[in-house]
Amino acid sequence: MMVPAALLLLGALAAVVAPRLLARADWPDREPVLALWVWQCVVAAVLLCCALSMTLSAAASWQALHGHLFAPAPHSVVQAYAIGTAAGPWAATTAVALACGGAWTAAMLVREVVRTRTRRRLRRAELLVRAPLLPGEEPGGRLVVLEGERCDAWWLPGTAPRLVITTAALRRLERRQVDALVAHEEGHAQARHDWLLHCSAALAGGFPQVPVFAAFRDEMHRLVELAADDMASRRFGRLTTALALVEVNEDRGVFGPSPTPQAHVPQRVDRLLAPPDRFTAGRRLRLTAAAALVPVVPILVAFVPGLRALG
Repeated sequence: MMVPAALLLLGALAAVVAPRLLARADWPDREPVLALWVWQCVVAAVLLCCALSMTLSAAASWQALHGHLFAPAPHSVVQAYAIGTAAGPWAATTAVALACGGAWTAAMLVREVVRTRTRRRLRRAELLVRAPLLPGEEPGGRLVVLEGERCDAWWLPGTAPRLVITTAALRRLERRQVDALVAHEEGHAQARHDWLLHCSAALAGGFPQVPVFAAFRDEMHRLVELAADDMASRRFGRLTTALALVEVNEDRGVFGPSPTPQAHVPQRVDRLLAPPDRFTAGRRLRLTAAAALVPVVPILVAFVPGLRALG
């Protein structure tokens, strides 16, 4: 059994099949937090397959790494992995290619971090210009009221996270709708959805030809909004949260016939106004357990030969 090849095949299979199954399912709209977890498991499984395949391929090609990796293992385990002097001609090429892919992934993550910090610095500098500190006001307040004619609110993450809301939103929305809007943005901050968005953007930007990473990025943008909607609706009601969404986005043309970047807003409103579906706890528990096992599959594929040899 060629374990590195099996791991690559398993990773490719997960990258192709899992997004299609998730796209056909309707439960992610009902359980966005669970869907976020499943998507992370799928991407983690794909990356883990590549990492394990790279390690085993490198061990088959370079004796130094082979000695460090299999030094404590019995000879039967080494034979079970078919790793020795008769390494295949493609082992070194596979290891180098996967190592380059890993280095490129790290570079894309670093680039995303640098870009994010630059954008945050610019937005914080803009806030200081548009909403300067009053005499005697201490910097670093969590709430910033911004003069503006556009109804809007957003969370600015970072070491000192801040919630920004415009005066137009305070004038237009009722008190509970403002509270629901604030709860929505706090939901993003508490769950650290910005980390998910940055990681998915880095993978999709670094590997634009890999469909699973593009789907991962698009679904993260959609599912984090659904998860934050649910957090707000649990505190202030589904109707109040839906009305707040309508009031904030009504002037942006998202409810018209032409598509916009916020085209998912009408679906979010319809979802909040629809009768809640009954999603049993037992089914959710079984699905959560199955999702938790997704990253374990490549580990089992990698270690089953060794365990079988030890037995």
